[in-house]
Amino acid sequence: MARTFLDRGVTFDYAGEERPFPLDIVPRVIPADEWDVLERGVAQRVRALEAFLNDVYDKMTVVSDGVIPRQLVTTSAHFHRQVHGFEPAGGVRVHISGIDVVRDAAGTFRVLEDNVRVPSGVSYVLENRRAMAKGLPEAFGQQLIRPVEEYPRRLLSALRKTAPAGVDDPTVVVLTPGVFNSAYFEHTLLAGLMGVELVEGRDLICRGNRVYMRTTAGEQRVDVIYKRIDDDFLDPLQFRADSMLGCPGLVNAARAGGVTIANAVGNGVADDKLVYSYVPDLIRYYLNEEPVIANVDTFRLEEKEAREHVLDRLDELVVKPVDGSGGKGLVIGPDASREELDALRKRVIADPRGWIAQPVLQLSTVPTLSGDKFGPRHVDLRPFAVNDGDDVWVLPGGLTRVALKEGSLIVNSSQGGGSKDTWVLADSPQVPVETLPRASITVRERVSVWPVESNWRDRQTEQQQQ
Repeated sequence: MARTFLDRGVTFDYAGEERPFPLDIVPRVIPADEWDVLERGVAQRVRALEAFLNDVYDKMTVVSDGVIPRQLVTTSAHFHRQVHGFEPAGGVRVHISGIDVVRDAAGTFRVLEDNVRVPSGVSYVLENRRAMAKGLPEAFGQQLIRPVEEYPRRLLSALRKTAPAGVDDPTVVVLTPGVFNSAYFEHTLLAGLMGVELVEGRDLICRGNRVYMRTTAGEQRVDVIYKRIDDDFLDPLQFRADSMLGCPGLVNAARAGGVTIANAVGNGVADDKLVYSYVPDLIRYYLNEEPVIANVDTFRLEEKEAREHVLDRLDELVVKPVDGSGGKGLVIGPDASREELDALRKRVIADPRGWIAQPVLQLSTVPTLSGDKFGPRHVDLRPFAVNDGDDVWVLPGGLTRVALKEGSLIVNSSQGGGSKDTWVLADSPQVPVETLPRASITVRERVSVWPVESNWRDRQTEQQQQ
């Protein structure tokens, strides 16, 4: 399987080296009744986060009603005032989400993290299933396993449905930072499976609050951009002026309703781990429901009492930066040295808003093949959801990440973790899924007329002249 993954480009960057993504051949099995809870909980959470984002970029009633402090929202690194006050074309902000879920020692599912900015990893779900179905076909004949192949069709349908008003046959593109991005395989895979163009920022131009891509047949209007780059690099007129990855004018085009950007600019405020601690309250406030899946207990270190409590117990807790991802910056107290804890203490005192703390969870374990032996390994789960504005569809299963090292709690591939195929069992035989025709996922020749070293200001000049 490693050879297959390497040949297909299913790799990740580990310490600067491209490696095949580790796939354990023992699947993770989730019974239908357990999946029902997860599915309802993830969909509920996405609806609440959608409502929250619409609110904080508009009237901020959640603030005026005292549910969450204004300063907490506005000091988030990913709260962008540049997009305050306008509704995205299509009316959706959270088109795609990845909600990280763990199981505690009591067997209860809990949400660990929300990812509604640029969630990644669904390509591994699709490729893991493909590899397992090819390598162990008899297993699929013996089990009622819900398929995952519907994801590209669901995604494309949602993107097209949220296109700007009046567009009958929208053109969708996937915007990638380029071949050096660690998730580039995923960008090419999804573009190929959806049958849409994979573009870089240099392939796009904004004119009259419309977006066009350059093709060998001339310019073609773009209606929906599935962006796989961070907001900071999306539009040098609004964010980082030195960005060569985006296209000047995209934010203004979105503001004018000329293009849909998925996920919406500014969603990162909902990924903030301090905001995460308020999501159960957001569910109650916006949906008038109790959370189906609870959070992990969380200490808000900007609060003096919580901070003092945590600083006395740093060696017992997990401390995380609120804007971190992929396990970066995370400190597991029991595994940290005295020097690391002392350095952490100084960082927390210097910037309490930038940190949260949680108890060390004894993550659930599942059987895993290590070498030639089976043994328990810790896992988490990232279910993916697609929101078209009317319905939140949750991909059956999601990405199970596994800590391949015995006793380790680190499941991130960038730090030595791997993955499993996730089997959601069905109550009855499954109807074959309608999928899109398999398109080539080879990298297309770039059609941009702009050399890589061109400065975006040259492009801005052309736009102004046109």
